[in-house]
Amino acid sequence: MNYYSTLGVPKNASDKELKSAYKKLSMQHHPDRPGGDAEKFKQVNEAYSTLKDPSKRQQYDNPQQQQQQHHSQGFGPNGFQGMGGFEDLFGQFGFNPNVNRQQNQQQRNPDITIAARITLEEAYSGKNIIASYRLRTGKEEVVDVKIPPGASNGNTIRYTGLGEDGVAGPRGNLHVKIQVVPHEVFALDGLNLHCKTSANIFDFIIGGHTILHTLDGSTVRVTIPAGTPPSTKFSIHGHGMPDVQTGRKGNLFVTINAKIPKGLSQDEIVTLQKLRKRLDKKGLD
Repeated sequence: MNYYSTLGVPKNASDKELKSAYKKLSMQHHPDRPGGDAEKFKQVNEAYSTLKDPSKRQQYDNPQQQQQQHHSQGFGPNGFQGMGGFEDLFGQFGFNPNVNRQQNQQQRNPDITIAARITLEEAYSGKNIIASYRLRTGKEEVVDVKIPPGASNGNTIRYTGLGEDGVAGPRGNLHVKIQVVPHEVFALDGLNLHCKTSANIFDFIIGGHTILHTLDGSTVRVTIPAGTPPSTKFSIHGHGMPDVQTGRKGNLFVTINAKIPKGLSQDEIVTLQKLRKRLDKKGLD
């Protein structure tokens, strides 16, 4: 596989051109998108992972030079060239006589934490984000963050080996911290959602219903039985947030307040007054 052809860029492409091509192709071929291709997505990631790293890119562009360097370290065609090759061979298996056990336990590079701000709708259904961040060395990294359905505020997704790499030793990790933007209608309580709406006062007296719009874009019809007190809280099963592990959904709790008609005519007011007197005679509280 030719990495440059895979990304559709020339061999002298700049870092900016590589990143731009990667973003475009990763979004185009992502398996979760309509028409996505998992194999092509994997190839795009493999190509960009190599070419974005100056050291890996140099090795890819100059394979013969790397082979010559490999021979010069003690693996030439005539066997080992001095003690250096012998030490290198044993060093791969942890038997380097010149390095003690403590030195072999290299300190890992620092981790990096970035934030991913999403809406409550995106937390409900899940979302893929192409995020970029910069290392201390100045190198810019790009990562495809897959936020699962049910992710909540403060959840953290860890990507091993994508943190800092400025010093010798294992590379640090990347932590993506989820930040859910407050919603104007729904309040989140664990897996449950809470909201408020209103209905005509007569719906509470003689019965009626109200329509709610849910996070997934559908609607729910809430029936109000006759004689229901205003500000009653209704529980709607299975319309809350999905559990990030099991997918099981919580409940939706809606408080329905009474809406008083405005702009009544004098005749309508008189009619209501007569109705009230008749109801008072029935001994209503």
